[in-house]
Amino acid sequence: MHTLRKNRPLRRIALASAATVSGMVLLLSLKPHTTPAVAGVASSPAPSSSSSTSSGATGSGGSSGSATGTRTLTGDEIRTRYGPVQVRVTLKNGKLTDVAAVTYPQENPRDQQINSYAIPQLTREALTSQSADIDTVSGATYTSEGYRRSLQSALDSASR
Repeated sequence: MHTLRKNRPLRRIALASAATVSGMVLLLSLKPHTTPAVAGVASSPAPSSSSSTSSGATGSGGSSGSATGTRTLTGDEIRTRYGPVQVRVTLKNGKLTDVAAVTYPQENPRDQQINSYAIPQLTREALTSQSADIDTVSGATYTSEGYRRSLQSALDSASR
């Protein structure tokens, strides 16, 4: 005998109600990602190319592509689907010595989980390759692309 026969209307009502409540709970538990315009409001300041050098900022730099000393440069803030990504690089005697993600998506637990393994991996690859020619981290495609583009903009500003 079929469970949803007309001789048991209470069972049918209970099953339909349970299915409806379950569907509503699942629907309401989904949290949308913030739009890039909203996510960028509380982020760090605009991109800069501040030179914090150990030898000071002497004005006769000319073309400082392979300048001596230590320089810290911040790349452009790249807006991705899940939020902005921005990196800061440290160059010592023209060599990439440190890369730090200043801004990256961390609005919800899933973003935090993804970026907790993606950001260190991207940083390691950037330091190893000494360029923005780095692989995309599986599962963090948008963050990887934003990281790569911000890193490239910082390195481009270093050669100016």
